[in-house]
Parts: sequence; C-alpha cells; structure tokens
Amino acid sequence: MKNIIVASTSTIHGSSYLEYLTEEVTLLYKNCTEIIFIPYARPGGISHDTYTEIAAKFFQKINIKVTGLHTFENPTNAIKEAKGVFTGGGNTFLLVKMLYKNDVIQPLREAILEGLPYLGTSAGSNICGPSMQTTNDMPIVYPPSFKTMGVIPYNINAHYLDPDPTSKHMGETRETRIKEFHTQNTVPVLGLREGSWLRVHGDTIELKGEHTARLFEQDKAPIEIKSGQL
Repeated sequence: MKNIIVASTSTIHGSSYLEYLTEEVTLLYKNCTEIIFIPYARPGGISHDTYTEIAAKFFQKINIKVTGLHTFENPTNAIKEAKGVFTGGGNTFLLVKMLYKNDVIQPLREAILEGLPYLGTSAGSNICGPSMQTTNDMPIVYPPSFKTMGVIPYNINAHYLDPDPTSKHMGETRETRIKEFHTQNTVPVLGLREGSWLRVHGDTIELKGEHTARLFEQDKAPIEIKSGQL
C-alpha cells in the first residue's frame, strides 16, 4: 500500500527546513530508524554531501539517520533494501537524468508501490506523477526520458503561483503554461501552492495544508480543490 507525502516545497517562509512538515514526516517514518536521501537535484548546484547534511540535520531532531544515495556503490540495491526514502528539491531535469543514469527510477517506483515510505519535496514531488513535463525548472541537462514514476495519477506543478493582476510582468503565468501542456497532453496537472502537500495512503489521496490546490484537465475549466479533498 502506497505511503507517500508529495509536498510543494521543503521550506515555507519563516520556518526552517522541513519544519512545517515535522508531524507528518514523523508519522510517515514512524517505523524507520534510518532512511535514504536522494540528493541528485542539487539546488543551487550544491554538492551531494552538502545537500545530504541539510536533510540529516532535520532528521536528527526526530532520531532518524540519513544516508545519501550517492554514497552507495550500488544505488539500485540500496533502494531495494531501504526502509524509507526522501527525495529533495532542486532541478528536476538533473534529478531525472541521474535517476535513470543510476538505474534507480524503476526500483524506486516498485518499492513505493509495495509500501516504502516516501517523501518528495518540489523536484522530488514532480517525479511522483506520470511525467516531469510540468516542472518549472530550467533544462540544464537532457534526461533520457521525461517519464517518471507515475505513483500518483496526475503531474505536479510545485510552487504553483496564481496570476497577479497588479504585476507588470509580461511573461506566461503558470496557468498559461499548463494550458499549453494540455494542447499536447491529456495527463491532469495539480498546481500545489506553497505549504500544501498530498498525503497518499494506498489509493486514497488527500490534500493537506492551509491552501487549496488547482486542478487542470484537458479541455476543462480548472477547479479549486479544498484541503481535505482529492
């Protein structure tokens, strides 16, 4: 049975790394004393070691040891033997490229479907949908495929922003870009606002946090999903 948290972000304004998710994360990993962290997305270009240290500092507070996937000689086996996994945010293109390069994406999908506790934030959440095609990230590398794990039935647009009617910025809004995606694709897209997350238990998906989420489907008007729904 799937046991997942799909979060828009790792950090909300005014709080430290993962602080706002402490209660949820503690419950997610309640049977874990050690988890694997996937640092491949490397936000700001930081090293795998530095990124793992950031995650480890938070998990130390709840008595869970963190080991970076990059330290294992065989990443595939490490995922198969993991008791829990956390994939952090950063650049989704880089994350997906590295998951394919290290033959991790399929074993991770299979482990999640079998009940492996999984936390994703930002890019780590983007890979939960059928594809990474609704990421906001710059394509700094070329992954072998845009296909991702598909452990939830819609793509994620993390850090979703609503149009600002007072803004003089002339670029596309998130809504415009998602509509462009739907001229070529049928996969539903969920815009997750900052501080929102999905809690997945088996086939049940619940939106949590203070905000609504915006659900986009091809040839339909977008709708607002209230916290507690989905």
